[in-house]
Amino acid sequence: MTYLVRYIVVFLAFGFISGCGYNTLQQKEEAVFKAWGDVESSLQRRADLIPNLVETVKGYASHEKETLEAVIEARSKATSIQISHKDLGSAEAMGRLSQMQGGLSSALSRLMVVVEQYPDLKANQNFLDLQNQLEGTENRINVARQRYNEAVEQFNFSIRKFPDSLTNSLLLHLDRKEYFKAEETAKSAPKVKF
Repeated sequence: MTYLVRYIVVFLAFGFISGCGYNTLQQKEEAVFKAWGDVESSLQRRADLIPNLVETVKGYASHEKETLEAVIEARSKATSIQISHKDLGSAEAMGRLSQMQGGLSSALSRLMVVVEQYPDLKANQNFLDLQNQLEGTENRINVARQRYNEAVEQFNFSIRKFPDSLTNSLLLHLDRKEYFKAEETAKSAPKVKF
């Protein structure tokens, strides 16, 4: 009789563990980490394109030194922020990253306004190629952010729903992840002056 009780206990324990979401929660956290890696990869691609873009513009608009330096400085600040997997749960760290990336986007917008003043530059094939690559990269960044936020949404819901919430609170102790949010200044449209 004791063997039967042991088998029943083992069977119930196995059923509880397989249905408790232990593996699912870890799989969803890994999906968040992968999605974050995609965001970082896209941000790095943008950072890599910027020096080439600045050098191309520099040849045409040498007296626009202030704008070019602002882009270089914004790129430097944006690439200096490093977010680890542990920081994905920190609103402060994600806010700093968003602020630095927003500053870079703003500096690039100012650079594009300068470019409008130079018809020869706009017709330069190297510049056009770089501009197209940068535009494509901005689209990739947007898609990567959306996918990251979707992965975060699924993960955050998983650690809150029953019975996964019990598994998390008793075994895993996984923290909620932060969404990639727009910078506060992104809520208002930029003003362009010529």
